[in-house]
Amino acid sequence: MEKNERTAEALNDLVEINNDRIEGYEKAAKETKDEDADLRSLFNEMANESRSYLNELKQYVRAEGEEPAKDTTKRGKIYRVWMDMKAAITGNNRKAILSSCEYGEDAAQRAYERALEDEDLVGPARAVVEEQKAKLRTSHDRVKRLRDSDPNS
Repeated sequence: MEKNERTAEALNDLVEINNDRIEGYEKAAKETKDEDADLRSLFNEMANESRSYLNELKQYVRAEGEEPAKDTTKRGKIYRVWMDMKAAITGNNRKAILSSCEYGEDAAQRAYERALEDEDLVGPARAVVEEQKAKLRTSHDRVKRLRDSDPNS
C-alpha cells in the first residue's frame, strides 16, 4: 500500500468514527427526556462538532487522491444495537445515556490515537487530527463530568 493510500485509510477511519459519533449523538438527543433539555442541547452540539470534523477530514482524504468514507464503523453499529438492548432493560435514564456517550468518546480517542501512530500522517493533516483529538478530549471530559455529577449515582 502506498503512503497516500495509508494516510487516506487512517483519515477515513476518523471519518467513520465521526459518522458513528453523529449517529450516536443524534440517537441520544432523540432518547433524551424533556426534563433533560440540557443534554439534548449538548448532544446536538457534539453531533455538529463531528460534522465540522468530517468536513476537514474529507478534504485531506481527497488531497491524498482517495474518496472519503461514507459509512460508520462495524463496531459502531454493533455498539448502537447493544445500546438499544441496554436501554430496553435499564431505561433511558440520564446516567445510562451519559455512560453510553462516554464509552463512545473513549472509542473516538482510541481511533485518533491509532491515526496519530501512523508515521505517514504528516503536515497539516496531522495537525488537524491532533487538534480534533484535543477537542474531542474536552468533549469526553464534559460528558464524564455530567455523568459523575448525576445525583442518582
